[in-house]
Amino acid sequence: MTQSINDMFSLSGQVALVTGASSGIGRHMAGVLASAGADVVLVARSADKLEAAVSGIKEAGGRAAAVSADLNDRSQLDQVYAQASAHYGAPTILVNAAGVNLREPWDQINDDSWDMTLNLNLSVPFFLARHCVPGMMEKAYGRIINIASLQSYRAFADSMPYGASKGGVTQLTRAMAEAWSKDGITTNAIAPGFFPTELTAPVFGNPEKLAHNAAMTAIGRNGELTDLDGVTVFLSAPASAYISGQVIPVDGGFTAK
Repeated sequence: MTQSINDMFSLSGQVALVTGASSGIGRHMAGVLASAGADVVLVARSADKLEAAVSGIKEAGGRAAAVSADLNDRSQLDQVYAQASAHYGAPTILVNAAGVNLREPWDQINDDSWDMTLNLNLSVPFFLARHCVPGMMEKAYGRIINIASLQSYRAFADSMPYGASKGGVTQLTRAMAEAWSKDGITTNAIAPGFFPTELTAPVFGNPEKLAHNAAMTAIGRNGELTDLDGVTVFLSAPASAYISGQVIPVDGGFTAK
């Protein structure tokens, strides 16, 4: 039977696990998923910021819970998954939004900063997804959303580890799709342009750079977090069932010019 449009975009009955959810893109996407009907578990290090984010979702009428954890410690991932599942059941939506960009010149990068960036941005999304996949298989429904970047395609100054990790995310997204799509689990990535977050504060604090970046887009402005709302719901919902392994730029046409 053909689904109604409302059903195609409804997340009612779904459980979303969102990392990096105490601020920026992760926090915003968690709120959007909750507003579309999903029960949402927010994961990040800062317990205070997480509780504030959860409170905001609940005040808006959504259902949300928090798990405080340092995702860079991969030994915690099984515990993160168990704690997240204890709230509303096994996640059927995973948003890998946790990330770091230290913006170090190439000659200042050390083993620790390289390893931390690659681990959080590239390794953690795979290992956390691997925890989630069996539960998604049981429910015959899964949506994994990774966060790529303009630096998945373009080289920016002082961002070698970040660029390497985000280039990897594009191929990881395809590999996840190849492995799990046949089980009803799609994997796609969003590649944001310039959005105001803690990670991009150095850019948004520079009016000259900000104006330059806006001029580089086809639309003529930098991103606002609400520009991510539609694609977040779409990639999480039944409507995107036949889309997998894709990287979708949400960049105002930056990569089109």
